[in-house]
Amino acid sequence: MELQSFALTVLILSPIPRVDVLLDPFRPGVLESLNLSPDNLLGKNPRLIIARLTGFRRDGPYANMAGHDINYLAVSGILSQLGRTEEPPYPPANILADFAGGGLMCALGILLALLERTASGKGQLVEHNMVDGAGYLGSMMRYARKTALWDRPRGKNVLDGGCPWYDVYLCKDGAYMAVGALEPQFFRRLIDGLELPELENPTAREDRANWPAIRERFRLRFLEKTRPEWEQIFDRTDACCTPVLNQQELEDNGYEQRLPVGLQASSGLTIGASQSWTGTAIAPGNEGLDMLRQWFGWKLEREFQIVGGGLVKTDIAKL
Repeated sequence: MELQSFALTVLILSPIPRVDVLLDPFRPGVLESLNLSPDNLLGKNPRLIIARLTGFRRDGPYANMAGHDINYLAVSGILSQLGRTEEPPYPPANILADFAGGGLMCALGILLALLERTASGKGQLVEHNMVDGAGYLGSMMRYARKTALWDRPRGKNVLDGGCPWYDVYLCKDGAYMAVGALEPQFFRRLIDGLELPELENPTAREDRANWPAIRERFRLRFLEKTRPEWEQIFDRTDACCTPVLNQQELEDNGYEQRLPVGLQASSGLTIGASQSWTGTAIAPGNEGLDMLRQWFGWKLEREFQIVGGGLVKTDIAKL
């Protein structure tokens, strides 16, 4: 439906007195152009939480530009720190800005606003953008630039692939093992499993000049066995060496996604085995009429009509 239509404004305003949270996913100024400013909405429901989520900041040179996860990461500074040395920066799909820095951080803001409402009884505006969300998640990387942990170019630091005992190695069968043996005691367990006792010297280990040679020793050693063989060697040890499992083998082995947080006193709905691997996207007509009846008591042709695939309120005069 055309966003500028009066009918749409009426449609959105209709349930506002009974709504807890309103999500605004549009660019700055869109809701205001529909006479749906935060002041107007809060005037109709003082307990309403209005969550505004944009990609770029709502001010600055990018505010009215289109963008995607990679763009928000780019201007946050985080993308410049991701990837191998001598290669362009590499984004981790759309996990950091869209999901973690965007949706998840915005949900946290909503929860905080709901918590505050229990004390004040008042709603409020929650403003969030993916640039600041991703930047906040990358705070450690930004601060670490002033320390020995991350004071070198991309791909040459301890946690970004520069350190030979914090990296991924190819095995004989084409699969991979992940190594994260940062602490000395874990490094010793790794060396034991690889049967490379000559690399145990802690002083030589910390000398970055030796890292290329150590990496080459690791690379050649891992190529001597298959991933299952390395798994058997490092299983139940503190070597911080684990297989890189792909999604298909997890599915084939019956892996089930669990709730990310477990609450003992108020447990959430479990995620079924089928839902771990097959998601259902929301689409027009997916039980929408039932939801409107359950949430608002609306019925087709009584409170609304379907015009051009969208909803139009029928009782505009009452509003």
